[in-house]
Amino acid sequence: GRLEETRTVINQVNDTFQDPALTTFVCVCIPEFLSIYETERLVQELSKFGIDSHNIVVNQVLFPEKDAEELGEWFDSTKESLPKEAQEICAKMMARKRMQDKYIGQCFDLYGDDFHVTLMPLLDHEVRGVDKLKPFSENLVDPVDLEESTGM
Repeated sequence: GRLEETRTVINQVNDTFQDPALTTFVCVCIPEFLSIYETERLVQELSKFGIDSHNIVVNQVLFPEKDAEELGEWFDSTKESLPKEAQEICAKMMARKRMQDKYIGQCFDLYGDDFHVTLMPLLDHEVRGVDKLKPFSENLVDPVDLEESTGM
């Protein structure tokens, strides 16, 4: 009776989840150790259950179109002309950018060949509401081309 109906629904949901033409899971992380680690665990668990997860979005990336070396060159050439407080702010931003680049590199090493990895920029505002979501989502559809931007 009721148990069989429930089993039927569960099997239908399971079949839907395991059909990549119908369902794909988009993993979203930030470029930090714990987030990348948890994303890898999630990808492995989804894989065990036959759920497609070949899309990874790395969110809150500082200047995804530039690498830390490029920004470091700019900072080194500009640092002396900046006020002390601005130098400290930029130094912290550079440290964060180097850390992010390290984890983004690990993400591409782990997933680059088999997954579609998209970098989403850190914004100066929250993405809340349709008016902000629409322009933000354009980055998913037309992401920054890293090879074109950085000459990689």
